[in-house]
Amino acid sequence: YRPLEDAVDPSNMLCAGKDSSSVVEWAQCPGDRPQSQQLLEAQLSYETEWDMVNAVSFRKRRSSLNSSHERSRWAFAFSVSDLRSVTVREEGWTFIILQLKDSSTPLPHLHFHQGGSRAFLDSLRRFALLTESPSDHTCLLVSTPNKALSQSFENLLDDNNFGLQCCPDSFLWCIKFKRDPYVTTLGGLSKVTNYLFDEVADLLGEVIPGLEINQQEEPGFEVITRIDLGVRPEVSRKSPLTADDWARHQDADGRMKDVPDLKHAVFKGGLCHALRKEAWKFLLGYYPWESTHEERKTLQREKTDEYFRMKLQWKSVSEEQERRNSRLRDYRSLIEKDVNRTDRTNRFYEGIDNPGLVLLHDILMTYCMYDFDLGYVQGMSDLLSPILYVMENEVDAFWCFVAFMDQMHENFEEQMQGMKTQLIQLSSLLRLLDLAFWNYLESQDSGYLYFCFRWLLIRFKRELSFVDVLRLWEVMWTGLPCENFHLLVCCAILDSEKQKIMEENYGFNEILKHINELSMKLDIEEILQKAEGICLQIRSCKDLPRPVATILGFDVESRCADSTGCGSALASGAARREGGISNGHLRESSCKQSGRGAFVS
Repeated sequence: YRPLEDAVDPSNMLCAGKDSSSVVEWAQCPGDRPQSQQLLEAQLSYETEWDMVNAVSFRKRRSSLNSSHERSRWAFAFSVSDLRSVTVREEGWTFIILQLKDSSTPLPHLHFHQGGSRAFLDSLRRFALLTESPSDHTCLLVSTPNKALSQSFENLLDDNNFGLQCCPDSFLWCIKFKRDPYVTTLGGLSKVTNYLFDEVADLLGEVIPGLEINQQEEPGFEVITRIDLGVRPEVSRKSPLTADDWARHQDADGRMKDVPDLKHAVFKGGLCHALRKEAWKFLLGYYPWESTHEERKTLQREKTDEYFRMKLQWKSVSEEQERRNSRLRDYRSLIEKDVNRTDRTNRFYEGIDNPGLVLLHDILMTYCMYDFDLGYVQGMSDLLSPILYVMENEVDAFWCFVAFMDQMHENFEEQMQGMKTQLIQLSSLLRLLDLAFWNYLESQDSGYLYFCFRWLLIRFKRELSFVDVLRLWEVMWTGLPCENFHLLVCCAILDSEKQKIMEENYGFNEILKHINELSMKLDIEEILQKAEGICLQIRSCKDLPRPVATILGFDVESRCADSTGCGSALASGAARREGGISNGHLRESSCKQSGRGAFVS
């Protein structure tokens, strides 16, 4: 089984050949690279001193189908909405029986002799809800999204896939991820929104009293009202940064120079793929921009030792010890389940016994040793997968993942404070940009933008093709052109969809369904272009409300310019760090100006 895939250029994707030993470093076949590069990589490969790892090579695999005639000969098609059930049977191999609602139309059984049945079902779950039949555990009943969305609140509380905890003191609610956090959370929120709407409004109001939505204005705080933002400027994107461009920003010792200009070039065009392995380490903060070649070699050796010390901690736990450690058992169980369904349609991770899956598993288990309080939460494998794909190295992928998780940490904490804050910030930005559209969403009980939950949780990982995710992430890691640029990316997508949503008079369920169906249909360059235009439009507003300026970091830029005359992105970024502003999470400031409360993001 191989799904049709236009997300990745097949010429650049490679299939992993199995090696008898464990895996740490992925490499192309030696013949595919210059000999000098092979020698250099051999010299720098410090991981070989660790017995548990070795290298694995790749080979390109030919298609098993020789002609389009052979494909069409066995082809059949049907609408997923016409599907009644899917029965999974085992007879030495897995085969699947598809049953349509119109039982008079039989379909051939699908035999998965070489595996792939799980990936097939995971793909199907993107378009339909599959639930186990009460009378036959091998039969999965297929239901439409609307049916799933209309389940009652009482059914939700009995659903094993979704947990709702109510704390008597403050009615804080938190989502427990047990299977798929994206479908679970989006579906669950759609089911409970009407029930919890007032309680959630009170909860979110406690986070930023100055940004309440559809509530009475609180004295002493600014409230966003309709503001003329002026004409949105036209912006353009550029070509990806090349290896030659990158080399021109490096001195003889390997230090990066003209870093603000370099970041701007990455923001405007992204990176060519061959450059990502090195550039991402700088963008994520694994390598300091001012470090030399020798300093980076030393750093890599130190980080390699540190990584394998942590890896040995869980590797050396015996089965008997693990039986007495429920948290470690739970982490391992979740990781094993998620790894087996993470990007399996990507050729880097496809197939049985793929070494890439071993690396995903080992890095995530080691991260549990690095941050045992957080451990593993479903969704984190989605953040690691593109990084490992680019790095092709276990140690480098781990430390880049650690840097990314430093930014995303609050998204995965039990109380999900980061998610709550971002939803409030996004609602505030949308209200400023298009009050009519925001009022329409509010009238449909969608003012809190819960349908954007998955976008924010894993940074559009499930919304874009794999290669577009790489482009978006590297652009966002530049920190340009403002704080919380990912929120403006959300606004850009919604701006493109608002006409259809309003003209079709979509209600709550229809809005959620429409947003979910945008997955893999978005043009990343068009989105980035529009998001940058929105940023420039807001920045030029003379009467910009302080809460919005705070969300995007413009208030700090203004203070920096007023006090020191510095206006560069680098200087403003440093000022933000010194001011205790981190990752767009809001906290109340004690400062007062003209009798009004000020807030710092």
